[in-house]
Amino acid sequence: MNQSTPNPPVTGPNAPEGEAVTLARVTGETGGDLVLRRVGAHYEIYSNGVFLMDTRDGTSEREMVRAGLAALPAGRSQARVLIGGLGVGFSAREALDHPRVTSVEVVELEPHVIAWHDGELGEVAEHVHRDARCRVIEADLVEWLEDAASAASPARYDVICLDTDNGPAWTVTENNSRLYEASGLDRLTRLLRPGGVLAFWSANAVPAFDASLRRCFASVEVIEVPVARGVPDTVYLAREPR
Repeated sequence: MNQSTPNPPVTGPNAPEGEAVTLARVTGETGGDLVLRRVGAHYEIYSNGVFLMDTRDGTSEREMVRAGLAALPAGRSQARVLIGGLGVGFSAREALDHPRVTSVEVVELEPHVIAWHDGELGEVAEHVHRDARCRVIEADLVEWLEDAASAASPARYDVICLDTDNGPAWTVTENNSRLYEASGLDRLTRLLRPGGVLAFWSANAVPAFDASLRRCFASVEVIEVPVARGVPDTVYLAREPR
């Protein structure tokens, strides 16, 4: 915690409302500068001065979860959901509030982000990590998936949502690009139950990733979610592995 450190430059998609107050500045797991700050009633998270996320909206993150669950076979209940990235908690909260969901697992790299949910940030999504149906796993998602997919009897999920990066073409770390490659898609597929759905969040459309999904899955849906300014956010749904 360091209140005297200057705030990072505002590079997010929304203009700030009121005075920006730095609540925490720490060194993240990737070695960069990780910052939590409050602007009016909202919270923002930055990595090395680059905007990652805020609490102003969350519509597209919630839509990723809703659309993934809606794409499940009719009558599927007691769904198990895996989410890559805790962030500000919007995705996890949407899953926990859905009547078809009985358990949610969230893999989050940054222990500081998890800890921030014990404070004011947690109020935004009603402290998802305290819900008995939710388990937050502190781990690198790429490494966690490799271990999980190689298990003799891997745990399987009805819906897997990746909300880890700003998209396949704009990853938080270089290593995360492996999530969107053919080998990464194969690992994710191994963790799906029959009829399961993969959902990916992106800050913009990525045609190359769309093409990769269509090579690996028989059913691919692209959902555009309008935002206040700039290009729409994009949600990719993939089903029926080839």
